[in-house]
Amino acid sequence: MNLEPMGADALPRYEKLSSERVAQALAKPTPTLILFHARPDGDAVGSAFALRQLLTAMGMPAWCVCADEVPQRLRFLMHGLQESTLPAAIPQNVCWARVVSVDTASPAQLGALWETYEGKIDMMIDHHGTGTPYAPNLILPEAAACAEIIFDLSRELLRIGALSYIPSGADVCIYAGLNTDTGSFKYSNVTPKTHRCAAELHRAGVDSAAITQKLYGSKPYLQLKAEGAGIRSLTFFENGRIAVVRFPYALKQELGVSDEHLETLVDIARGIEGVEVAVSLRQPNEENVFRCSTRASGNVDVSAVCAAFGGGGHIRAAGCTLTDFASMEDAVAAVVAEIGKQL
Repeated sequence: MNLEPMGADALPRYEKLSSERVAQALAKPTPTLILFHARPDGDAVGSAFALRQLLTAMGMPAWCVCADEVPQRLRFLMHGLQESTLPAAIPQNVCWARVVSVDTASPAQLGALWETYEGKIDMMIDHHGTGTPYAPNLILPEAAACAEIIFDLSRELLRIGALSYIPSGADVCIYAGLNTDTGSFKYSNVTPKTHRCAAELHRAGVDSAAITQKLYGSKPYLQLKAEGAGIRSLTFFENGRIAVVRFPYALKQELGVSDEHLETLVDIARGIEGVEVAVSLRQPNEENVFRCSTRASGNVDVSAVCAAFGGGGHIRAAGCTLTDFASMEDAVAAVVAEIGKQL
């Protein structure tokens, strides 16, 4: 897979791949590392471990790698496959000849992995409408989740005879990815095809109720503490059309919570009547670095908002990391101002 020609001052332009071509490439027996984005969500974990099981079923070694460990609530997707996703856990007795990334729209999302794998990624499989391609790619923004693309690839591998069967564990991971990236099939990214994929997974034996229970049926007490603190921090702008949740590092220390307990903060703001754009800002450590998650229920394109700060995502769900602000209040003001341009 070669790079397309580029001008001296242009950004690299990478070859765009079809689903059929990616399936044919994946069918070649090559030990494969599967990268997915830092601070992983259900779609990233589900897509990565579904692909791992597909490759293993075709007789090739495969290993999933992330800059961060998988959150506790998603670890059932890797049960019996890996104990860790950190780079230090990669088996050293295999010559990993191929690197594939899933659900990762830009190099920054790979976190610390980018320093190691820059220029070494053979293909990226993604569904985000905005981002910075960094390898030959299959990018389908119309897909509700990256897991929807993995679903199609699994069936194509079966059709061409590369697979003799689809592992049940792969289907579980695909369903979990679909479920989480669509908000349990509530978000506007859901299409008729998304439901058809879910229906096919049901027919294949996936227990959707059990998976949904594992994903949403219970919360750690520390997550409830974090959500309570998030509610108390709520601030509204533009006559209630924008809601912002702040979570500074000092509050993390005070409550004894970790980053994985803060994932639902943006949903607190999203669920308030009259709110068109929800924002959560989290400070991972003492440095003035702020992770921003945005969700829209109105006509605001939050992927454009986050792209203004080097991030991206979907029209209704996007994120970025803010590094150029002296305080969280300055970061909030900048994000609110960018949103205001579209209101």
